[in-house]
Amino acid sequence: QVRLVESGGGLVQAGGSLRLSCAASRGIVTPSVMGWYRQAPGEQRELVAQVQRGGSSQYADSVKGRFTISRDYTKSTVDLQADRLKPEDTATYYCYAVYVGKPYWGQGTQVTVSS
Repeated sequence: QVRLVESGGGLVQAGGSLRLSCAASRGIVTPSVMGWYRQAPGEQRELVAQVQRGGSSQYADSVKGRFTISRDYTKSTVDLQADRLKPEDTATYYCYAVYVGKPYWGQGTQVTVSS
């Protein structure tokens, strides 16, 4: 069973920064994809950023230039550096990892950006 543990959420003022971290318990097999989704109240869950095993990354248009995803393959961790945060970034952020075609999710961490 894969377990993903997130940390780093919180309350921040607009223009501030947060760093979200996620560690996967299954360290023997490397996930093909690791990344972050987010879900605001009343909204659908949306992709924020993800990084493939080969190193290529993708970002939502709304966070390009402000968020940076990084991955440590030896530790099966993925971090999300979120800078210049906006109130519309407020959401629950979920870490996810794909092992052999199956996605696994963390429990979520709340990010609240005040105006």
